[in-house]
Amino acid sequence: MNWLEVIGWTGSVLVVVSLMQARVLRFRVMNLAGAAIATAYNIAIDVWPFAAMNAAITIIDVYWLVRLLRERHDEAAYEVVEVAPDDAYLGRVLAVHASDMAKFEPGRGAVAAGPGGVAGGAPDEASAAFLVVRGDETVGVVQVRDEGAGTARVLMDYVTPRFRDFTPGEFVYRRSGVFRERGFERLVVDPVPANRDYFRSVGFAPTTDGTWVREVAAA
Repeated sequence: MNWLEVIGWTGSVLVVVSLMQARVLRFRVMNLAGAAIATAYNIAIDVWPFAAMNAAITIIDVYWLVRLLRERHDEAAYEVVEVAPDDAYLGRVLAVHASDMAKFEPGRGAVAAGPGGVAGGAPDEASAAFLVVRGDETVGVVQVRDEGAGTARVLMDYVTPRFRDFTPGEFVYRRSGVFRERGFERLVVDPVPANRDYFRSVGFAPTTDGTWVREVAAA
């Protein structure tokens, strides 16, 4: 096998592996790399129909990557919908993703937080719940519990596997008015190490006792 064939096989493997990815961003990146390599390989060996096909796939992947990256922090692309903690649809979302949540906390004595981690608490203790949606797809869930004295604890900040390369929970925290209306002055969370960067990015900061706090902006 010569070096050109190695390049061709590399492109093919990347395309196949990309189709096995649940995360939409990872899929696009790997598919783009594979299609670009396949385009170059097919040009090199003068297989123009396949070169044209892979070139088209490369352009499509570039388009969607640009769009996904541009929209990842765009409030026009994501919407926050407040629901009752015992809402039937919320319960359905939690049930569908229960096995994924259990990967982060067996038995779900604690629930998944941020893009793939854990925060303490149980969902049935929540006093407020929010769904983050993109179009007609639910991509995240945030639940908080009233701890008194103007404090709410984040019990859940869960992102579905397809959007785990993004941070849709940030849109809930941006809209601090929903917390202020409930009398909350601050949000607290106990993130695991893997989630600290995420919670820092959405405005939480560590305190001396290990709890992370985010002040709720005044109305």
